[in-house]
Formats: sequence, C-alpha cells, structure tokens
Amino acid sequence: MSEKKFIEKELTRTKGRWNRHLKLHITVLAVVIICELIGVHKFSVGPGFIVLLPLLYAVILTIIITPDVLGKVFKGLKRVVSMQECELAVPLVMISLVPLAVKYGTLVGPAVPIIIKAGPAFVLQEFGNLGTIFLALPIALLLGLKRECIGATVSICREPTLAVIGESYGLDSAEGRGFFGTYITGTVLGAIFFGLLGGFGIASGLHPLALAMACGVGSASMMTASSASLATVVPEMSDKILAFAATSNLLTGVTGMYMVIFIGLPLVNKLYSVLQPKIQKGGRAK
Repeated sequence: MSEKKFIEKELTRTKGRWNRHLKLHITVLAVVIICELIGVHKFSVGPGFIVLLPLLYAVILTIIITPDVLGKVFKGLKRVVSMQECELAVPLVMISLVPLAVKYGTLVGPAVPIIIKAGPAFVLQEFGNLGTIFLALPIALLLGLKRECIGATVSICREPTLAVIGESYGLDSAEGRGFFGTYITGTVLGAIFFGLLGGFGIASGLHPLALAMACGVGSASMMTASSASLATVVPEMSDKILAFAATSNLLTGVTGMYMVIFIGLPLVNKLYSVLQPKIQKGGRAK
C-alpha cells in the first residue's frame, strides 16, 4: 500500500474521532455525577447489610443508554451513545484503573508490620481462585457456552484478568465476551452478595482477620462491601480488618495475574478441551 493510500485510509478511519471522544467523555462525566449524587446506601439484614454503591448505578445507567440493549424492549428509547463510542471506551478502561491501584497503596502502607507477620498466607490464598474453574466450567458448558467459558470461568473475572484476556484473545473475542459476562454479573450482584457474606461470615467461627483476607478477591466494590460489613460486626478490629482486606485485594491484583497466566489459563483451556466434547455432544472443541 502506498503512503498516500495509507494516509487516506487512516483519515477515513479516524474521521470524526474527536467528536466521538467528546460525546463519550461528557456522557461518562454525567453518569459519574448522577451516581455520586445518589451515593452509597446500606440496608441492614441480620448481622450483615446490603451495600448499594455508585458503581452499581453506573452499570445500570450505561446499560440503559447503550445501543441494542433496552432498545428491543422499549422501542421508542433514544440511543444516547452509539457503538462507535462504545468501541472507543474499551481501551480507556485500563487507564481508568491506575488511580485505583494508587489508592490501594495508601491503605496498605500504615499496616505493613502486621501484614509482614501474616507471611505466606496472603500468597497462598490465590490458589483458592482456581476453584472457580472446576466449579463453573462444567456448569457453563451445560448452559451451552462455547469458548466464552474460557474467559468467564478462568477466575472471578475482575480487573487483573481483564488485562490477561485482552492481551491473549482480545476483548472483542468469544473469550472476551465471556469475561465481560462474568464481570458485569459480579459488578451488579457481587457487591450485594459480598456485603451480606462479610457480615454473616463471622458466624463461621473463623478469625476476623482470616475473613478480612478473604474479602480481597480483586474487586474494589466487593472488597469494600464485604470488609465494611465485617468491620461493622467486629468494630474493635475495624482498622485491622480494612487494612488486611485492602492488602489482600492489592496482592490479588499482582499475584492473581500471574496465577491466571501460568496456571489458570492453561488449566481452563485443558479442561475445556477435555470436557467440551463430552458435555456438548454436538461438536468438538476448537
């Protein structure tokens, strides 16, 4: 391809890009303002409580304004953003996660002496994430999913896995769609589930700090909901609980990524190749 044709092709591809960027960022800003104005709402349920965070409202609002989602249900619903804006938003997700990582670091620092005493427990807990593969993959295959199973069941599908799936398969692949299916489900229901689990977990008899470490699954919303409810139940240890939960969540973002790359992803692909032909009789795994 000549230089002239290449330039013409690029100009055609990027035509109107700045207008789409402007529309996307204004829409995101409006959603953020609305969700922050709604704020955090907590509802007591026994020893725990349900936590409704702005992140939940943001997901619901963006689903409503995204094309081809509710338009089939509400025929007259006007699309606020187009698929072009949605495509632009995909790579910006990674950039938006940087401030979150910085915030985690500010929480971990003051609790370093206590965290050092916990030792290998923080690292070894990552092996628990592999349980999602053995439990969820057969169920996903029974539901009829194909390669979507890989992205949906390789982990709890939070931000660290996003980078792995994006680099390995692409976010617009079948594996990417599977990842986002679990990611959105976790965003909508995860905070509610973990908010209750954190409060009720103390009834298991486990040490509060062990439960605090379990709160760090790699999701800011889930960790916040579960650790906040746990700290409410055990107020005399609230500072330690929040520090342990934040540290566990931070390490899940670091060690969890390597766990997915070197163990989780090869394991889920191997299990898929073995189970898919047996569970889904209609075709072989590709």
